[in-house]
Amino acid sequence: MQSPVATPSTGALVARRHARAASWRIAMLCAPALVLLLVFFAFPLIGNALRSLVSDAPSSSAGPLANYQKLFFDPYYRAVIAETIKVSFVSTLLCLVLGYPIAHFMVRRAGRMAMPMLFLLIAPLLTSIIMRTFGWRVIFARHGPFNELLGWLHVIDRPVRVLGGPLGVYIGMVHVMVPFMVLSIVPVLRGVDRRLEESARILGAGAVRTFVRVTVPLAAEGILTGCVLVFMLSSGSFVTQLLLGDGSVVTLPLLIFQQFSLTQDLGFASAMGNLLLLIVLMCLYVQLRVTGRRGGDA
Repeated sequence: MQSPVATPSTGALVARRHARAASWRIAMLCAPALVLLLVFFAFPLIGNALRSLVSDAPSSSAGPLANYQKLFFDPYYRAVIAETIKVSFVSTLLCLVLGYPIAHFMVRRAGRMAMPMLFLLIAPLLTSIIMRTFGWRVIFARHGPFNELLGWLHVIDRPVRVLGGPLGVYIGMVHVMVPFMVLSIVPVLRGVDRRLEESARILGAGAVRTFVRVTVPLAAEGILTGCVLVFMLSSGSFVTQLLLGDGSVVTLPLLIFQQFSLTQDLGFASAMGNLLLLIVLMCLYVQLRVTGRRGGDA
């Protein structure tokens, strides 16, 4: 006697059909975003990576890695990489030193002034960075308001040279980047339970110890996010360094601009761009590891 063949029930077939239809609808909804990412993000990155393997220098015969060998083994370009990391690190440190007190004041002391302060903090972001940078050039000119004020106060006998050096670059970088630091710290600091700080003070901890042992660890995620964001933006900035440094502070973004506009060595410029991308990805990896570890501990 032939055994009956097991067939799926009608309900299971209907459920499977509905699941396929739902998957198809989800794929159709995601398709525009995926196409947008592929066309404007993935394909340019792939093209840039392939372009970096082709050297436009006529005397280059070191193979597809010639641009990277030049970038990592030439002393001049190694110094430029170190200068890029240094400028980004110092700018991040200065933004943290200036930004955290501003964020702390906005959350704990400002009261009704918090919203006006937030507006004043965001307002410069609505202005072109080129206009803001030229504003600094006017302020720090030899006969600009800064030197005129110091001369009127009899502090200096001759104009102070701020432009054309690292000092002007760092002032411009901090002015551009410090809002990002403050905006990263404020939401996290608002979520810190002040009762924990009060408990530490009741148990005998002083103000400094409470700040170091309680407040800073609880706000560490916002501080880290702000530092990573400012470091990434600083490592890719070149307008401020170009206009305020007058060529005295040479970083990778400035060299990329020169390669595209002057020497037309697109392969070498692509290799430097890939290095900047690697630095950004390393920063994001560190942030994800630290925040993931803190989330796991919590």
